[in-house]
Amino acid sequence: MGGDNIIVVVIMMSCLLDASVEGKLRVGFYNKSCPNAETIVRSVVRQAAISDQNNIPALLRLHFHDCFVHGCEGSILIDRGLEADEKRAFGHQGVRGFDVVETAKAQLEAVCPAIVSCSDILAMAARDAVFLSQGPWYDVETGRRDGLVSNVTLASHMPDVADSITKLKAKFLAKGLTLKDLVVLSGAHTIGTTACFFVKPRLYEFPGNGGSDPSINAGFLPELKSTCPKDGDVNVRLAMDRGSEKVFDTQIMANIRSGTAVLQSDAALYQDDATRGVVDSSVGTSFHADFAASMLKMGRIGVSTGSKGQIRRLCSSFN
Repeated sequence: MGGDNIIVVVIMMSCLLDASVEGKLRVGFYNKSCPNAETIVRSVVRQAAISDQNNIPALLRLHFHDCFVHGCEGSILIDRGLEADEKRAFGHQGVRGFDVVETAKAQLEAVCPAIVSCSDILAMAARDAVFLSQGPWYDVETGRRDGLVSNVTLASHMPDVADSITKLKAKFLAKGLTLKDLVVLSGAHTIGTTACFFVKPRLYEFPGNGGSDPSINAGFLPELKSTCPKDGDVNVRLAMDRGSEKVFDTQIMANIRSGTAVLQSDAALYQDDATRGVVDSSVGTSFHADFAASMLKMGRIGVSTGSKGQIRRLCSSFN
C-alpha cells in the first residue's frame, strides 16, 4: 500500500473514531471546547444556594423531572408562554430552579457561545447541588444536546407521590431503570421540602379506607396532621426527610423503615419485598455510591448527542 493510501486510511479511521466519540456522553466532553464549563456552573449553583438554600433540592428535582419525560434534553426548560409547554404539566407542580439554569447559561454563552447545552447544565447543576448538601461528588458525563420538543402531554407518565409501588416500578422500568434505581433515586428526598397539598390525601382521603394511610407510624400521624390539618393551607411546607432535610444522608431510608416517611411514594417502597430489601441495604454506607451510579444512569435516558438536537442560546426557547 502506497504512502498516500496509508494517510487516507488513517484520516478515515480518525474521522470514524471522532464520530463515534462525538455521539456518546463522556466525562470531560468540554475539556477543550469550554474548559471552564463545570467551574462556571458550580459557581452559579453555589451562589444560588447562598441566596436561597431551597435552590439545592430544586435543581436536583429539576434534572429528575426533565429526564423522566422526554429524556435528558432540556424540554422542561422551554417556556413559550403556552399551555402546551411541558413545564406546565400537573406533575411538574412546584418545580423551580429555572432562573439558576438561565444564569449559568448566560455566563457560559459569554465565554463559550453555542457550546454548552442546557441539558448538560441541568446534569452538572444537579450534581453540584447534591455535593453542596454533603452528598457524593461524581464525575458528570456530558455531551447532551438540547431537544426540539416540549409538550405537556408527554409528562403524563411522570412518577407521582400518590402512585402505588406497582405503578412506580412500572414507570422506572419503562425508562430502563431498575428497582434499585427506584429506591436509590427516591433517596433524593433526603433534602428539601414538600407542600401539604401532596401530603393531605394520604392523611384524610387514603384510597380504600377514606381515612389515613395505615402505614404511617402511629406516633408520627398526629405530627403530620398538626402540620397539615384537614382544612388548613395546602401551601404549608414540611421536610420530606423528617429530622434531616438539609443534609444528604441515609436518614430518609431510616424514616421509610420506621413508618415516618412523609411522602406516600416513599412509604410504598417498604410495601414490596424487592424494594424493601433495597431500602434496608441503603441505610448502610453504600448509599452515596449507589446514588451517584443511579444518577449517571438516569442522566443517559433519551439523550440527543452528536448532530442531533441543538445547543440553545437561551434555555427557555428553541433557537
